[in-house]
Amino acid sequence: MINKDKILGVLEGYDLEKAKIGMVASHSALDVCDGAVEEGFRTLGICQAGREKTYSRYFKCQRDSDGKAVRGVVDECWVLKKFNEMMEPEFQDKLRKENVIFVPNRSFTSYVPLDRIENEFEVPLMGTRSLLRSEERGEERDYYWLLEKAGLPFPKRIQDPNDIDRLVIVKLHHKVKKLERGFFTAASYKEYREKSRELIYNNVITAEDLKGARIEEYVIGPVFNLDFFYSPLESKMERIELIGVDWRFETSLDGHVRLPAPQQMTLMGEQATPEYTVCGHNSATMRESLIEGAFDLAEKYVNATKEHYPPGIIGPFCLQTCVDKDLKFFIYDVAPRVGGGTNVHMSVGHPYGNTTWRTNMSTGRRLALEIRRAIETDQLDKIVT
Repeated sequence: MINKDKILGVLEGYDLEKAKIGMVASHSALDVCDGAVEEGFRTLGICQAGREKTYSRYFKCQRDSDGKAVRGVVDECWVLKKFNEMMEPEFQDKLRKENVIFVPNRSFTSYVPLDRIENEFEVPLMGTRSLLRSEERGEERDYYWLLEKAGLPFPKRIQDPNDIDRLVIVKLHHKVKKLERGFFTAASYKEYREKSRELIYNNVITAEDLKGARIEEYVIGPVFNLDFFYSPLESKMERIELIGVDWRFETSLDGHVRLPAPQQMTLMGEQATPEYTVCGHNSATMRESLIEGAFDLAEKYVNATKEHYPPGIIGPFCLQTCVDKDLKFFIYDVAPRVGGGTNVHMSVGHPYGNTTWRTNMSTGRRLALEIRRAIETDQLDKIVT
């Protein structure tokens, strides 16, 4: 892991009046850019060739003679053949010369090897660098390990497929779409065997990945992705904030649930088993009796990260939950960085973040506000690693 003193040494060479907020141009980049512009920062999106038009053309920032953004949010786009070229020393030097404070998202940790992010990326990173690895299922100290240490609820694990005696979800990677899900459900070993064979035959999953899949009880209930923010800088108010809540659209699952049951029963072959590829998000709120319980989850998670991944979580994080019939939360996934659904809060904010800050407060803006506060109070050392 890169020594924090080394990163702080990089910051000493920065002209913070010209600080830029940079990120991989994917996942949640528009939210981060929008928030940065609202807080007076210039923005830099690092794009992959063939996937840059969203950022370089359609959401390109136009500023007036005073430097005020009048349209769009992306000031600069740097295009690479592959995202992992970011690790080249010359490219990192270019980022440092432009005074870039980098915001990690899921695309960053998916397209660039974690070992290289931890040991070679010598650019100030907003958040806790070491925690990014906890998102990888199967790591020795992954988020399930952390949830268990924190005493937080998560779905019961089934170790042996032969023991499936209720509805379960099988979690593994997609064979072809390497960054997507090859998830499927089953309610018995017979169904598990039949579905897995069909998915292997249809090139959705591999037999090798199936061996390492996580099988867990399927929690029947609505999904709430809880988008939190933890501020190490806050001294007067609560440090944990609920910025917003979102939920997912998944293909082809959402297409299945829009069909009447008799029609679902007629589906054959590749159409029969839904896939779980996330393709969008929507905003949500919760009944007020659930909100305190949501904060309880966040408090336990924050405390566990401080103990096991010092200095602990910094900035945005997302606890992805289901709520069962007894109104109990179960955490099925954790994002120790900006979540994937925060674009639904972009620009307009969310009822919870807006209520806390008395203005439109999205995750992207809250993140930029923290960087702004850290610069103005000479406390950047508390929020970067």
